[in-house]
Amino acid sequence: MAKNIRLKVARTEKEMSQQQLADAVEVTRQTISAIERGDYNPTINLCIKICKVLGVTLNDLFWEG
Repeated sequence: MAKNIRLKVARTEKEMSQQQLADAVEVTRQTISAIERGDYNPTINLCIKICKVLGVTLNDLFWEG
């Protein structure tokens, strides 16, 4: 699984730490870190929560264009 650079970029553009994003979507910081590293494939529900918090679409973060 490839690193999710788009997630990291979207998070940093919102000036959010991994912990702040994790708190907002009710997961651990380690989960956000693992998603960004490409070590964890999040559920669709978690993907949707992350997108809502960051104000982006699923296509923006999780699907190849």
